[in-house]
Amino acid sequence: MSEQRRVLVTGGGTGIGRAIARAFAEQGDAVTITGRREAPLQDSAEGFEIETATADVTDEAEVAALFARPFDVVIANAGAGKAKKLVDVSLADWQATMDVNLTGTFLTFREGLRGMAKGGRLIAIASTAALQGGSNIAPYAASKHGVLGLVRSVAKEVAKSGITCNAICPGFVDTEMADAAARSVMDRFEVPRDKAISMITSGNPMARLIAPEEVVSAALFLASAGASAVNGHALSVSGGEV
Repeated sequence: MSEQRRVLVTGGGTGIGRAIARAFAEQGDAVTITGRREAPLQDSAEGFEIETATADVTDEAEVAALFARPFDVVIANAGAGKAKKLVDVSLADWQATMDVNLTGTFLTFREGLRGMAKGGRLIAIASTAALQGGSNIAPYAASKHGVLGLVRSVAKEVAKSGITCNAICPGFVDTEMADAAARSVMDRFEVPRDKAISMITSGNPMARLIAPEEVVSAALFLASAGASAVNGHALSVSGGEV
C-alpha cells in the first residue's frame, strides 16, 4: 500500500459511516465518502480532508465509476432496514432491503477488489442481526446474514493475495437509525424515550447503546497492519449480545 492509503466509505453521510470516515481522515488517510444525497456528505466532510462522491450502491454503473482509481481500504457501510412483521412485508420492501444491504455490498466489494493491491482491506458493516434472528426484522436479518456469507466467501478467495475481508457486527448504535427505532417503540407502546431505549437495548448485557466510536475502533483495527491475519471474521461490537 502507498504511504497515504486511499479509503472509501459508503453511506458516509450519516451515523457510523460518518464517524468512520472522519476517524480515518484524522489519522492521515485520503478518504472518500459516498451516498445518494449530497447534503449529508458535505456535512460529514466539513472541517475534514474528505472527498465526496454521490452514488447509489445499488447501481452497478455508479459503483464502478467510484473505482476509477483503486482504494486500499473499502468499507461497505451503506444499509437500510425497517421493522415490520413478516406478513406485512411487501415484495418491494424485501427487495429494497436486499438491494441496499446485500447487493450494494457485493457491488462495492467486487469493484473494490478489481484494483486492490496486496495489503488491501475489505470491511463490511453488518450487524448482530447477521449472527442471530430477530422479531420483525426478517428482511434486514436475512440481508445481513447474506453479507456475512459474502464476507466469509470473499475472505477465502483473497487470502493468498494479502488482502483481507471482514465484517463488523454492531448492536444498536447511538445513531439516527437507533433514534428512529426508539421513536417507533415510543409510538407503538406509548412509552417515554428512556423506556424505549431500554427496550431496544434489552439484548445487550451492558444495557446501553453502542457508541459510534466503538465501531470506529473496530474498523481502524481491521484496517491496520496488526490485523493482517484476521480474515473472514465477524467482529461483534455488542456488549456481549452475541
